[in-house]
Amino acid sequence: MTVSMHEWLTSADRDRRRIGLVRNTDAARHPRNGLLDLASNDYLGLSADPRLRAAAARAIDEYGAGAGASRVVTGTTACHTELERELTDLTGQPSALVFSSGYTANIGMITALGSPDTLLVSDAHIHASLIDGARLSRSPVAICPHRDLEALENLLRDRTQPRAVVMVESIYSVLGDATDLLRTAALCASYDAFLVVDEAHGIGVAGQGRGAVHAAGLAGAPHVAVTATLSKALGSQGGAVLGSPLLREHLVNTARTFIFDTGLAPAAAASAAEACRIIAAEPDRVAEVHRVAAAIADAAGVPRAPGAVQSVPADSAEQAIAATGRLYDEGIVVGCFRPPSVPDGISRLRLVARAGVDAGRAEQAARLAAGWSRAEVPV
Repeated sequence: MTVSMHEWLTSADRDRRRIGLVRNTDAARHPRNGLLDLASNDYLGLSADPRLRAAAARAIDEYGAGAGASRVVTGTTACHTELERELTDLTGQPSALVFSSGYTANIGMITALGSPDTLLVSDAHIHASLIDGARLSRSPVAICPHRDLEALENLLRDRTQPRAVVMVESIYSVLGDATDLLRTAALCASYDAFLVVDEAHGIGVAGQGRGAVHAAGLAGAPHVAVTATLSKALGSQGGAVLGSPLLREHLVNTARTFIFDTGLAPAAAASAAEACRIIAAEPDRVAEVHRVAAAIADAAGVPRAPGAVQSVPADSAEQAIAATGRLYDEGIVVGCFRPPSVPDGISRLRLVARAGVDAGRAEQAARLAAGWSRAEVPV
């Protein structure tokens, strides 16, 4: 029996609504509308900073609204070169390559390193972009239990492939917990494995803003590379891979999401470069994120996570959705994560600490979130 695409889409929509997994793109929830923003990843409040706006405007005046072509054709401008230099200065890495998004940076990196002779070892909680890169890479994949170093060592020791790539996040986006980078990197070195650290939630937050890899003393280690997004703490758009010049050269010549994609818009590149300079010059912004994060965790009664993300578990997906709605009615926006988007199957409210947020209001929001995520609260 055949089924039309319209019938299939209708059925899929009905199933999503039945189990409460409908997402939306409601512009009314944008924090610029006077809401208390504990949901966005603009950790340092830089997306609206006048210095980033001015840098973007200058780039538009000089180069136009778009890059116009792939970076390997005519799409590389002085803005891209400047951004790559500022990223290396900030993170201590020897070289950088800028992509059009953090998602394409992760996919490009993993597909360029993968092969049937390369085992990809994936922490169970890594981001979807790394998972998609692994699926596209033609590589055998092993899933390692979250932050389980003993299991990681067993996988690396017992592999039959000559090469191995280990994929972790420095700070995880849902639970907010962190990888033990020193021990993980040491294991990788012992077994000739290459370590890819996604610093999407680390750069601008960990290590005085220079990232968790820098804080661990691993910047420039030949067997460690970093991927990052420019759309979180840097307040702009785009992504990057940071590592050795040899890795950069390999990606320029083999990463399909770099070669066959139009380059990052010059305005985004210029504003991200300005953000790098601000982070290096203004460490108080980073310190403020951690002060607000501690206030949120204490008020919610949850363990303090090392980054900006503070995770409040809910008793059910329905309870998480209801709590999110009630918080919105109070003028507070928080993230709502529920299966299948949560790696441990536990629905959560994700409260994000941000520089510039009033700590008192954040504490009040955290207490409400913790209370309304309980099953005894009517939905």
